[in-house]
Parts: sequence; C-alpha cells; structure tokens
Amino acid sequence: MRPGTPYDLAIIGSGSGNSLITPYWDDKRVVLADQGIPHTGAFGGTCLNVGCIPTKMYVRPAALARSPEEAARLGVELCEAQADWPRIRDRIFGRIDAISEAGREYRERLEHVDLISERVTLTGPRSFRTASGAEASAEQMVIAAGSRPVIPEVPGTGLPQVHTSETIMRIPQLPEKILIVGGGYIACEFAGIFSGLGSEVIQVNRSVGLMNQLDAEIAAAYSAQAEANWTVHYQRTLAGVVEDAHGRAVAQLVTSDGRIEEITADVVLLAIGRVPNSDAVGAAEAGLDIHPDGRIAVDEYLRVQQDGAPVEGVYAIGDISSPPMLKHVANHEARVAAHNLEHPQHLRRVRHEVIPAAIFSHPEIAHVGLTEDQAAQQVGAEHLTVKTQRYADTAYGWAMEDQYGIMKVIADSRNGQILGAHAMGYHSSNLIQPIIHAMSFGQDAYTAARGQYWIHPALMEVTENALLGLDVPAPPDAPL
Repeated sequence: MRPGTPYDLAIIGSGSGNSLITPYWDDKRVVLADQGIPHTGAFGGTCLNVGCIPTKMYVRPAALARSPEEAARLGVELCEAQADWPRIRDRIFGRIDAISEAGREYRERLEHVDLISERVTLTGPRSFRTASGAEASAEQMVIAAGSRPVIPEVPGTGLPQVHTSETIMRIPQLPEKILIVGGGYIACEFAGIFSGLGSEVIQVNRSVGLMNQLDAEIAAAYSAQAEANWTVHYQRTLAGVVEDAHGRAVAQLVTSDGRIEEITADVVLLAIGRVPNSDAVGAAEAGLDIHPDGRIAVDEYLRVQQDGAPVEGVYAIGDISSPPMLKHVANHEARVAAHNLEHPQHLRRVRHEVIPAAIFSHPEIAHVGLTEDQAAQQVGAEHLTVKTQRYADTAYGWAMEDQYGIMKVIADSRNGQILGAHAMGYHSSNLIQPIIHAMSFGQDAYTAARGQYWIHPALMEVTENALLGLDVPAPPDAPL
C-alpha cells in the first residue's frame, strides 16, 4: 500500500466489489482490501468460493446419483450409483481455486491497484486501518464486505466435526451420517446434495415445516418431499455438541416440550442463516447507520447513510447492505454503484423490484414476487386469481411421469397484473423466467400467455398453462 495522498477509490471486498474496477480507473489510484475467505484465504467472495458456484457443482452430481431411481420408474435399469466424494470435491475446487488465484494474481499485476490481503476496519466513511496498522483513505469508497454464517452461541460449535457452508464442501470423505441444523435455503440445498450422494441425512428445524418463508402451498409441498427423501425433525433447537469416544459428534437438541434428545452423526452442519459483516468492518463505530439486522443503511442510489443523510461518494453493495443476500442482486448493485462512482452528477437508482430466487434442493424451488398471503394483504383476497399447475398435467410432465412438480401464479383479477409466481420441480428456476420477464416489463398475464408461441410439447407448457389458467381480463386488441 502506497502512503501519501488519498486513493481515488477504495473497495472493501473482492466479490461483486471486484467488478467495480472498470477501465475508468486505469489512470487513477485504487485500493482493494479483502482478507479472503476464512479457512482458505481465497480471493473472489462468497459466491465463487463457498456459495452459489461450488454448491451447484455438487448439486449436479447429486442429481445424477438419484437418476437410477427415476430411470427404473421409466423402464430403464441403471447401475447403482456410487459417489466418489474426493473426486467430486477435487474436480470442483481444482477449477474454483484456480479461478480465485488467477483473479488475485490479475489484481496484483495492475500498477494502479493496490491489493491488501488482510482484515481492515473503517476509521471513517472514507478511511480504514489494516490489521497490521497501515492507514488508507480515498475520495470515494465502496463497502462490499459480504456476510458470514450465523454460529449459534452453544457449546461445541468449535469441534472439528461441526461445519458451516464455508467448510463443509472441503471435508475429506462423504459422511455416512450428517445432521443438518436449519430449515432455510442453505440447509435444504445441502440436505438435497448429501442425501443424493448417499449420506444418511437428518435435518432439524426449530419450527414446523421447511422453507417457511416461501408461499405456504409451495413450502408445504416441499416439506412433504423432503420428509419422503430424508429424515426431518421439527421443533428442535440445538443446545450443544460434544464428541463421543469414537470421534463422532453428538448433538444435543431441545424439543418444543423441553426434552433433551441426542443425535450422533459423523458431521454436523450449521445452516441457520447469514449475518452481514458490518460489525467486522466497524461500520457502526465509523458513524454509519445500521439496520437492526446488521445491514448498513443505504439510500436509493446505494449511498451509505450517516445520521439519516447520504454520504456523498460512499456506497455499500451486496450482502452487507442488501436484504435479499443474492448474488444476482449484488451484481446489479455493483453495476449501479459503478455508474454512480463514475457519474456522480447523474446518479442512477437501484432496482429492487421483481427479485427472483431459486433453491437448488431436491426438488428445486424458484419464486418471484408476492406469496398468496402477501398478495391478499396488498390487493385484497377478493381481487386475486390464482392458478396452480401440475407438471404432470402437461405433455412433457406426463411423459416424465412427474410426481410432484407444480407452478403457482398469482395475479390481480381486475387488470391481469402478475403479483407472484412460485414453482417446485424439475428446472423450476428456468420455467419461472418468462414470468419474471413479464413482471419486470409490466406485461399482464393475458398478454404474456397468448402473445407468444410456446413450444409443444416442451416442459415450458407448465408456465404457459399456469398463465392461461388465471381469470384475468383481455386487454383491448389482445392476442388470441
């Protein structure tokens, strides 16, 4: 790090923050600070190293490992699947670690960029101090330091058998038995992965049902499938973990009626959520406004707030400030922040409407917009039209002999405005995209269904039929 005059731009975080270093900064001084992923020091943020990408690289082998069962139902006998965990793991991280290291080396080669590979703490909105004591300041700052797994404050979470999403994917061997604590996105994705690869999975959740933040119909359907595919226990809270004489983990669980249960497993995965890293960078101590959940407060231009007012030239993006904690949201915010850094006289607003998400469990889930309950509260239940379309009631779904796939679309019956869509099943994250498109560009359900050809007998007819099933008016000169 070069002492002297302030940098033109300082960035904390090498995930989506890394993309802010555009050619605009080639003749300016930039400092990028990132301590790296815990346990590995990897460069490039959560998504690349311990999040979206490696998990999906596990999802695919897990899906293939399930294929003999599906094939047998359709009259094809396949060999029994056997997962080679070390081979799967090494293929995944042999590719990811190389990308991460190449990203670091590229930043280190740029003469106008200084890379600080240690923890930094804000000393003000535009300045920070490194763990080794060096000081830096900048004309403009972006805080993109991400989030980390929540660790419950119970005994035993430091045992080697206890993992989070940031360590579980690099374990030496596939566990014979794994206990997963949590009922949300991350817990359910790993339950799908490990059960598919052949582990005995026990998932525990403190409430009744899994994925309860979703539309109630979809959450209930998913919970039923999860219960059919691995063991699920509800109304259990982790009280602690100990190690037995054989080196296995013994999880102590408290039931809703106060009883203590014990479950012994090779591995315990803690997946109860993530928390923004605002405290890790000292955002509150630097005078920045913080939401009750720990997020740095920003305005519609992503400028950080101080005493309720925006700080010019200081931005926050991604998990540290954004409620969805989704990579595609962070990427959008990075594009907005990049524009605003380079064009401070022509600021662009962030767009947080129509944000979709997918959970790559077994089955896969995708959703966008309002749940049915939320829509009823917003426009009134009497103004809703809802269609739940079964995969099996379309030609391709029938050919697959699909047993559980559904898509649900919710619209305003007065004008056809699509309010939400929720799907569970094969490729649901792809099938929902035309509805995301329609919602994003203000297309009503009648026009979205009838204004284009849908390939027959493709599985996309699930989406078409869900839209056609809504009771909405035809706009003037509507397509037939």
